[in-house]
Amino acid sequence: MWSVFLRASLRNGPWHSHACISARGVSSATSALSAASPATNLTLDPAGSTQPTKRMNLCNAINDALHHALDTDPKACLFGEDVGFGGVFRCTVGLQERFGRARVFNTPLSEQGIAGFGIGLASMGYTAVAEIQFADYIFPAFDQLVNEAAKFRYRSGGMFDCGGLTIRTPYGAVGHGGHYHSQSPESFFTHVPGLKVVVPSSPSEAKGLLLASIREQDPVVFFEPKMMYRTAVEDVPLGEYMIPLGKARVVVEGSDVTLVGWGQQVLVLEQAAQVVAQQDGIRCEVIDLRTLVPWDVEAVCASVNKTGRLVVSHEAPLTGGFGAEVTAAVSQRCFLRLEAPPLRVCGLDTPFPLICEPLYLPSVQKVVDAIRQSAKF
Repeated sequence: MWSVFLRASLRNGPWHSHACISARGVSSATSALSAASPATNLTLDPAGSTQPTKRMNLCNAINDALHHALDTDPKACLFGEDVGFGGVFRCTVGLQERFGRARVFNTPLSEQGIAGFGIGLASMGYTAVAEIQFADYIFPAFDQLVNEAAKFRYRSGGMFDCGGLTIRTPYGAVGHGGHYHSQSPESFFTHVPGLKVVVPSSPSEAKGLLLASIREQDPVVFFEPKMMYRTAVEDVPLGEYMIPLGKARVVVEGSDVTLVGWGQQVLVLEQAAQVVAQQDGIRCEVIDLRTLVPWDVEAVCASVNKTGRLVVSHEAPLTGGFGAEVTAAVSQRCFLRLEAPPLRVCGLDTPFPLICEPLYLPSVQKVVDAIRQSAKF
């Protein structure tokens, strides 16, 4: 099955196993890629863009970003389970018809194979955009991403790399997904030098961050908050723009408590900030990290130095979650400015439940309680 898949998908270019490649092959493929990719005018801040906009949900914005990536880069390929007909969430609908079956195609049901194929494709100078249908199913690909993609440049002394690889995958709660369709495994990958980890929080953010991830020179794991595919709607610039990785966004300015999150949880933090502002007069500053590797420690610490208080929130379980990294860094850098211990509001240290999902999730009320606790310390 895989041999048929490889022949069909790479009829326009060479294929070599990512475990056995030549420097000449990488060099020539990379040169061809650079020559084939035209320069693009990019806007770094979608909020300040003067481009025409269109009302889009997050799914549409992802589709639009993929369209731009495929349109401007003849060596870009998009693949994964059911991607050819649009995917289970319909994020890739219409792309195979527009760009052909050789560049947008289905794969066998093998996450390890999808990741390994993407590494080989990227190592030969192609732009590989792979989809893992649910983040819960990324674990069979863990070895390929952690031991191959992340270390490819390092182990070859810089001779080879697979920087053209982007892994897209939907993560997080959806209301009825249970323990196999609701997990948030982002922290597993933040522990791996060589990978970048990106989590958008809105349609315009998703488009700009995805384009930046696809054109990044390191492999990127791009987590898409599937709860927001249809529920998050806003005006998105129609042209191309990239949001730089590693730069956080101040969503709401405030002076009393700093709230830090990413992805779907940013909306929860915004709602909690509104509640305490109306009921308690507490002014929270809400920060969207956007990227976890690299993460904008300077922006977070600047906010905490102003407010003296920090609450970090994410859907993933509390123990070992990326919130611990944020609170540890802030505690070290802002110790003398802290007015209260940094707090975390996270998912529980249990498998993700189905019936008890509302009890598991870090809800608005849980965040409100943590803000009040911090403010009264």
